[in-house]
Amino acid sequence: MKKAYTFRIYPNKKQEAKLNRTLTTCRYLYNQALDERRREAELNNLERSFEVNPWGLPHWIEYEDQQNALPGSKTSYHKEVFSQVLQNALKRLDRSFKNFFRGNGYPRFKGRNRYNTFTYPQKGFDLDDGKLKLSKIGSIRVFLHREIEGKIKTCTIKKDIDQWYVIFSTQIDREIQKVSVASKVGIDVGLKTLLTLSDGSQIEPPKFLRLSEESLVKKQRKLSKKKLRSKNRNKQRIIIARVHRKIRNQRKDFTHKTARWLVNTYDQIAFEKLQIKNMMKNHCLAKSISDAGWGQLISLTISKAEEAGKTVSQVNPNGTSQLCICGQSVPKDLSVRIHSCPNCGLVLNRDHVSAILIERRDKKIGTDCAEFTPVEIEPILCR
Repeated sequence: MKKAYTFRIYPNKKQEAKLNRTLTTCRYLYNQALDERRREAELNNLERSFEVNPWGLPHWIEYEDQQNALPGSKTSYHKEVFSQVLQNALKRLDRSFKNFFRGNGYPRFKGRNRYNTFTYPQKGFDLDDGKLKLSKIGSIRVFLHREIEGKIKTCTIKKDIDQWYVIFSTQIDREIQKVSVASKVGIDVGLKTLLTLSDGSQIEPPKFLRLSEESLVKKQRKLSKKKLRSKNRNKQRIIIARVHRKIRNQRKDFTHKTARWLVNTYDQIAFEKLQIKNMMKNHCLAKSISDAGWGQLISLTISKAEEAGKTVSQVNPNGTSQLCICGQSVPKDLSVRIHSCPNCGLVLNRDHVSAILIERRDKKIGTDCAEFTPVEIEPILCR
């Protein structure tokens, strides 16, 4: 089992300057390697159009080619960075291209504020007496607020505005015993009520972004009046970024606690499998869906349940808002929040009925099905 541990680190001014130089060097290397691959692709397309080499296969630059050329192309800046960190930057680009070939977007050049991590993939780092020793950087004070379990595989340094963090990826070699199912629950997610459980329990959404919206509007209005590329604009940008970081940390803390409560309370949990990325394309609901953090909550619940030996599944939500527990079809609009069945006479909250059907489908349908359907939510006016 793999697990990641995140800790805050406190570099001094000289160490912070080295960390920033390392980030800049990795970013330049990433952009240069991307430009090389792009030019090679344009050359191959040109040869095809003019049939310069109609019988031979075009040469595509791969990770091994760029890695082998790295020692001969090292500059004075490259020598200030640990060699495996540079190789990992090329590996990161290679993963981006592999994702592109699977159907994702084409890799983009990284701007100054778009590249904020670098990784020691095997060695070059060590933990000793509350100090994190990084090759070519030095010993940095780290706050280890909990014990690290397993063998550390990689060490990633992350810059979050004006704070620095270290992320240890570990491999835990211990057998996880499955827990016998004594309690199970189906969960319907929404916006008015974040979670509706099949036993009738409900969890309200915290709406951290909505609560901070008024403050953000004032700060963003100030940013819009600053001169482009000025120091004052950069200071105001950092102020806004800190507000977003606070919202992000609040949401993460809430989802961690909610996921832990679900895993501690139930042995088998069933969520509805939603295409959240597609739902975010609805500009009327995108902000509320992002603020709710459905995807983060589900992924954290899956992770915690795996460690505890419990089960989390995602089932097809098709028709759960239009069916009754008795099997009768009860069509209704999203504005209708109460389910009333003319067949069996059941009158219940529509989200509660959906959660019961999701729990029942957990063992009938499985986790392979998915459908792009709007979740049961109250209409929200576009802004």
